[in-house]
Amino acid sequence: MATIAAWSYGLAAVVYSAFFLYLLAVGRSGPRSRTLTLAVAVCSLWGAVNLAAVLTGQVFFLAASLLTEVLRFGSWFLFLLVLLRPEPIAGTKGSPRMHLLIALASGLVAIGVGAQFIAVSGIPFPYSPLRLALFDSLVMTVFALTLVEQLFRNVPADRRWSIKPLCVGLGGALLFDLYLYSDALLFNRLDADAFSIRGFVHALVVPLLVISTIRSHNFKARVVLSQRAALQSVTLLAVGVYLLLMAAAGYYVRYFGGDWGRALQLALLFSALLILGVLALSGSMRAKLRVQVGKHFFSYRYDYREEWLRFTQTLSSQDGFSEMGRHVVKGLADMVESPAGALWLKDPSGHFFAQAACWNITLSTATEDADSGLCQFLLDNGWVINLEEYRSVPRRYDHLTLPTWLLEVPNAWLVVPLATGIELIGFVVLTTARTQIDVNWEVNDLLKTAGRQAGAFLGQMQATEALLEVRKFDAFNRMSAFVVHDLKNVVAQLSLMLKNAERHRENPEFQQDMLMTVQHSVERMRQLMMQLRDGATPVDSARGIDLGDVIRRIQTTKAEQGRDVEVELRERVIAKGHEERVERVIGHIVQNALDATENGGRVWVKLDKQDSHALVEVGDSGHGMTPEFVRERLFRPFQTTKPAGMGIGAYESFQYVHELGGKVSVDSALNVGTQVSLLLPLFDLEGGMHKENRQ
Repeated sequence: MATIAAWSYGLAAVVYSAFFLYLLAVGRSGPRSRTLTLAVAVCSLWGAVNLAAVLTGQVFFLAASLLTEVLRFGSWFLFLLVLLRPEPIAGTKGSPRMHLLIALASGLVAIGVGAQFIAVSGIPFPYSPLRLALFDSLVMTVFALTLVEQLFRNVPADRRWSIKPLCVGLGGALLFDLYLYSDALLFNRLDADAFSIRGFVHALVVPLLVISTIRSHNFKARVVLSQRAALQSVTLLAVGVYLLLMAAAGYYVRYFGGDWGRALQLALLFSALLILGVLALSGSMRAKLRVQVGKHFFSYRYDYREEWLRFTQTLSSQDGFSEMGRHVVKGLADMVESPAGALWLKDPSGHFFAQAACWNITLSTATEDADSGLCQFLLDNGWVINLEEYRSVPRRYDHLTLPTWLLEVPNAWLVVPLATGIELIGFVVLTTARTQIDVNWEVNDLLKTAGRQAGAFLGQMQATEALLEVRKFDAFNRMSAFVVHDLKNVVAQLSLMLKNAERHRENPEFQQDMLMTVQHSVERMRQLMMQLRDGATPVDSARGIDLGDVIRRIQTTKAEQGRDVEVELRERVIAKGHEERVERVIGHIVQNALDATENGGRVWVKLDKQDSHALVEVGDSGHGMTPEFVRERLFRPFQTTKPAGMGIGAYESFQYVHELGGKVSVDSALNVGTQVSLLLPLFDLEGGMHKENRQ
């Protein structure tokens, strides 16, 4: 073991000496480089002294090795604290947290040196100086691990690449030391195997330190100490101290407990772990610790970046308007450690405020008039009302009279206004915090700002809901316009039938045609009612349509109305679509051509194929349209050239043709005429037949 220990510490001395010479040769300036050089030099001295102690066994070198052990920790403390030190700001004092860390590091080093001096000098001491030195070394190891952890957490992500090898190397060596000292305190002896290879462990750290030195460029990594990282570090340190105290108590119980020592030690260990679990899961304990860290370690209570990111993420995690209100309450409550709250929002009528969401609090049916004193105070001043302050010093609130229902809310504490501009959207009532919090200017400013942001979110959500409702009404009104247009055609058809009934009511053929017309009108009106109820036209899937038959039926219908339509059918064309709607589209275009053409003028329909589409051309020699009307107003709802028209038919035809994958084009000139071309996709007869057979 002595031979292994000699080689181990000799290797550590050589490696650290080489690293020290490298740092001197590079010659980097700055406090970070100088403290690193100092730490490496002390580690080199530590390895050499331990090598001498192993080889000679003299008391002098043994005492020197214990002293250099403490100095080694002190030099690394200095280096890590220099890295953790924030960038100085002109006109500001140092961070209270850094002062505390420096005091802790200095105290630990002083205790270690004092214990070594007492052990060497033989001064009477009520406790074993060597055990005190071991305990101090264990605490220094835990403190160094905390500094490494805090350094790694607080370095920005873009600079973590350079500092990572340093943290991994130092952390690994410190964990080995943690095992060595814990084992020595527990069993009151030093593990010879672990002690002999300790030099190898620390020598393995040096390459990682070299890599980090090369990457870091004088270690000019900007360290931003966040409150969350400080809280985690303080929590880790507190847990470590607690466990050390419990271990010391367990050792004392076992040592002086006699036959019951081991049983009492196990009972104490279980109790300590149980208490630690309860404290770790306690929301009140976490809140108190968070408040104390922010109060004593930082100039400002809040880490505004963290608070704003968390609050924004809370607001963005909503799944609807109701959940949005609950998240607003939770986000504001988390800022002041409040365990519950409720949101009151203005009613759509704008006359009163009612509870819209709650979090960990009972529902309330209380309402508050929009013109009440509370609402006017929140709107005019934008203050956060502290009910505890209101009860003790009401004159600070201009003798505001609060409603009875608010004073009766269990544990009501703060009233936070939610406003957008000059409008009060709502307000949030929060219950008493888990721990004592001084509601000072910083808390008020944070809550007021967060309340304005929450009010903007809620106002945007309300506007979105209103817009969606308007769009639904718009869609319904648009569909109603389509239905009214189709009803107009049905009424015109029935009116024409009644007009001819006076002359042909005794004609059996007319009676049969009248019954068919009435049946068709009833079926059409039933479909229109379904369209209004379901929000869409209830149609089957597109099928093959013989456009020639459709055009002939339109020609016959117009002929019965006393108008002639010229038809040119070159070949049989089967298009894809819904027969009734396609017939209505072509019939509407033909009717528009007839309306624009006086008696004696020409209206014609041509049917042909163009590539993979059917081409239907409807032309007339009527009044025509201007290019501006075709470009800007045609195929838009409620735009028409007819004195009594609605402009719905052309819009509906345009929409349906595009739904089928077709195209509508118009060529028109004033006093010359108009030609409308419809391109409808052809129906795949083979594919359609195969599909029908499968069905």
